[in-house]
Amino acid sequence: MEDTESKRIKQSLRAARFYYESNYDQSKIAKEMGLSRPTVSRLLQYAKDNGYVQIKIVDPFNDAISLENRFEEKYGLDKVIVVYTPSTDYKTIIQNIGKAGAEYLESIVKDGDSIGVTWGHTMSVVAKNLSAKDNPQENVKVVQLKGGVSHSETNNFAREIISEFATAFHTTAESLPLPVIFDNAETSRLVKQDTHTKYIMDEGKKTNIALYTVGTVRDDAMLFNLGYLKSSEIDSLKKNAVGDISSRFINSKGEIADENINERTIGIGLDDLKGKEYSILIAGGEQKIESIRAALRGKYPNVFITDENTARILLES
Repeated sequence: MEDTESKRIKQSLRAARFYYESNYDQSKIAKEMGLSRPTVSRLLQYAKDNGYVQIKIVDPFNDAISLENRFEEKYGLDKVIVVYTPSTDYKTIIQNIGKAGAEYLESIVKDGDSIGVTWGHTMSVVAKNLSAKDNPQENVKVVQLKGGVSHSETNNFAREIISEFATAFHTTAESLPLPVIFDNAETSRLVKQDTHTKYIMDEGKKTNIALYTVGTVRDDAMLFNLGYLKSSEIDSLKKNAVGDISSRFINSKGEIADENINERTIGIGLDDLKGKEYSILIAGGEQKIESIRAALRGKYPNVFITDENTARILLES
């Protein structure tokens, strides 16, 4: 004959399976087992008290703080923000880190700041998440850090981004209405001597806040689809570069991968990103791991905003 304790254990296990595995509510369990609801409640508590049911709470926010601290120490960064994302889907990632980037920017901007902005999918999400405040900071400048004109059907979001940033901070943006990469270095050199172009590029150097992402050297890389580069140049970059920062291609060490293309590029130089009060890299997704790692090795950012999965991969490799 089964003793009372064994019977209670079996009942508590049965109730626990209904509750935790089949998602029955306590009323349904009571009906299924022919018991009262208070009895079911006591059985579930008994199962937990005796270790038959063990509940583990995974707090993504607490885990993110640990990742941030480890990341800051490993890469010598002033600030790291690791964003929890419900999936590793790239679109989901950039939606989350772009929103976090906008929130962080709004938290640091003060009167008289100058904000340097690049373009791309991630930066477009940042721009769309900015909100125009009723009591904005005064005398804030917004400067485009690289040329944005393209005759390709692929949208680089340059115009929309600079406009949305200017609207959010109640200012008029300083834009660079030029291609980001010219056909040859001589044309680029002459354009850089233009008074207006030189002024905007100097303003970009003076910005105390810079926001940018990294690109890849995959076939779908935006810079490969904007008509700036020849097929032979793209093939060479796929072999020698891992991605780009502000349209300047870098190798795995974070160094310029192609000096000729670099000389043809209109925009802020990579060394000019290093001295900023806030040099903010916003990037995530497994396809950008190598370019992010190279940017960190080059020590261009002092602030990094990414997703949890990307942070883990970078810390473990």
